[in-house]
Amino acid sequence: MTRFTPEELEAARDRLVPDVVADGLRVLFCGINPGLMTAASGHHFARPGNRFWPVLHLSGFTPRRLQPSEQQELLSYGLGITNVVARATARADELTAAEYAEGGRLLTAKVARLRPRWLAVVGVTAYRAAFDDRKARVGPQERTIGDTRVWVLPNPSGLNAHWTAETMAEEFARLRVAAEADETPGA
Repeated sequence: MTRFTPEELEAARDRLVPDVVADGLRVLFCGINPGLMTAASGHHFARPGNRFWPVLHLSGFTPRRLQPSEQQELLSYGLGITNVVARATARADELTAAEYAEGGRLLTAKVARLRPRWLAVVGVTAYRAAFDDRKARVGPQERTIGDTRVWVLPNPSGLNAHWTAETMAEEFARLRVAAEADETPGA
């Protein structure tokens, strides 16, 4: 893993990180916004303490644990990554309510265009802010975007101590099973 100096990380502030997307994905995972390590490296969920990549594997979405630098491989599994808010910050609490609302609007348009089967927002607080749904909980949502169903997953940040990698993997696996059921003939 590349080590970045504090100056290099700070220089990544507000940088944009390209989405990993294609039309018709099984699941489009949606982070809150890129952190500085992600922006500096250009790879989603790049901070070493972030549990996204280990949990993705533990839940059965990928046959092995991918490194952030292998993010393009997700497309071969029908998976992708985007963010609610595109600009990079050191912490999610640097984002404004207006940025979340605009992010929700832009995300809705992106999902309508790309038509994934599932949108999986990783972070219930981000989902609530982006979609003005204060009562949302982790799990499948009633909301759809066109034919795309929505699932809220726990935030894989190392700061989210309420969820272990194992309990997160269980929730991710619930989504994987639902996504696989969509692919079963007659489902």
